[in-house]
Amino acid sequence: MPDANADPLLALIRDRGLLDDLQREEVVQEVERSAKSVFQVVQDYGLIDLDSLLQVMADHLGTMVVAIDETQLTPDVVAAMPAESARMYQCVPVAVFGDTVQVALADPLNPAVVDELGFTVKLQIQLVVANPADVLRAIEKFYPAQAVGGYADILRELGSDSEVAQEVEEVNAGLLKLDDVVNDAPIVKFVNLVLMQAVQDRASDIHFEPFEDEFKIRYRVDGALYEMSPPPKHLALPVTSRLKVMANLNISERRLPQDGRISVNIAGKQIDLRISTLPTAFGESVVLRVLDRSAISLDIDALGFPKEVNTYVHEAINQPNGIFVVTGPTGCGKTTTLYSALRKVNTIDTKLLTVEDPVEFDIEGIMQVQVNEGCGMTFMKALRAFLRQDPDIIMLGEMRDLETAQIAIQASLTGHLVLSTLHTNDAAGAVTRLVDMGVEPFLISSTLLAVLAQRLVRRICTKCRTPFEPSEGQLQTMGLSPHDIGDKAFYYGRGCPACNDMGYKGRKGIFELLVITDPIRTLINERAPTVVVRQKAIELGMVSLRDDGVRSIFNGETTVEEVLKYT
Repeated sequence: MPDANADPLLALIRDRGLLDDLQREEVVQEVERSAKSVFQVVQDYGLIDLDSLLQVMADHLGTMVVAIDETQLTPDVVAAMPAESARMYQCVPVAVFGDTVQVALADPLNPAVVDELGFTVKLQIQLVVANPADVLRAIEKFYPAQAVGGYADILRELGSDSEVAQEVEEVNAGLLKLDDVVNDAPIVKFVNLVLMQAVQDRASDIHFEPFEDEFKIRYRVDGALYEMSPPPKHLALPVTSRLKVMANLNISERRLPQDGRISVNIAGKQIDLRISTLPTAFGESVVLRVLDRSAISLDIDALGFPKEVNTYVHEAINQPNGIFVVTGPTGCGKTTTLYSALRKVNTIDTKLLTVEDPVEFDIEGIMQVQVNEGCGMTFMKALRAFLRQDPDIIMLGEMRDLETAQIAIQASLTGHLVLSTLHTNDAAGAVTRLVDMGVEPFLISSTLLAVLAQRLVRRICTKCRTPFEPSEGQLQTMGLSPHDIGDKAFYYGRGCPACNDMGYKGRKGIFELLVITDPIRTLINERAPTVVVRQKAIELGMVSLRDDGVRSIFNGETTVEEVLKYT
């Protein structure tokens, strides 16, 4: 969550003394509550008029305020800015003088955008300030979405661009520095387009994979990987190096894995990318995890919990002490669930600490610590230090070993609420996993509040949802009889342009909540196997992952195949 206090416009307003402390605090609270920009909130509240705001920004940048006159945006002026750059950086050219183009940005106080534009536009950039609403209107009119040069267009351009191929050969021969190639306009443009396309397609990961004869790019959307048209093989080195430059990694180190972060502004949205590089036989494989703050709601009531799970989770996160565990495989939304729980209890009278590997989202008001094994900052060391920091709630990224689990239990016994994750197949398995680690059963039964198991299944596209009659084999696999389904309808996605002919669009969670009641405590103390704990929990009313999945099928939200695949 970006800190509104750190907004450059708010800092300018404060320096000029245009708002008093009370007004500024009001603006900060509204920005954090509504996710509007500082510019918009100051306008909505009538605190500073538009002309004064624009002039403050222009004076700071040493430039002038211009009015965007659409009649003066001739084809020559419009052509000075590539369509993909206009939409990605939210800017329009206002006038062209010789080899200089005047550019108005929707967010003129973002210095990184001006630097990036310098790589993609062949002319000198002169920044001017205009009403952001006029800038956005002009972008929609002169650079409509369908006019943006597509992925296929830029691939054709790069394929016929022998200059880049020649430069890569010279780098390999040691005749040219790699730094000189990574900032070439075609490379910058290509990388930006790949990132923009990924955000538009709601991709969670982007894979850049060099092989002997080709260079593959794949997106992971709703949990499934899709391959893009492969770019020319010679682009592997400059593209991966460009990504490393954006993340401030060492581009000359290609023998060791590296990790980093990239923060980019794509079409007016702040996108965080986590980058991981891996040396392979044919070059470096790079994977980007896309963390789109605007696409993920960290609101616990928006996670789609069934009513009974929602009620209990709200109760659990308000307990004074105990351990609440979320379990499931990698990428099933465990961290999002825990972050949402933390945001719910993130109040001025509560001290929250998290230790993660890595920190995925920055949340205002929470002290977040990154694990760094290289310098000895382990989960265990962080947790030990946490207990001396007077916290109320601790979030532990993962209980990985006996020592970490023991300190989490110690924290719980000394009056702290601990939230954590485990990798197990179901809720009952988490108990057995802790016993297998070497934790004494009586400690588990006295500190564990509940275990929430979750999975993400793909949602059927609402535009092409079609009913069908399930076969007897499908019903048997689900453990259902014709009597169980009665007149309930089953659906699948036929495939349409809205879902890229996949039949699915978006994902939803299915959940299994094991509450540690007295009968379950008795079984834990007796070291009962997982299957016995699970059976007892179902007798006491626990809805299993499979049953919650069946409920989603009956609601027309997902398919039989998805539920069978994940449960």
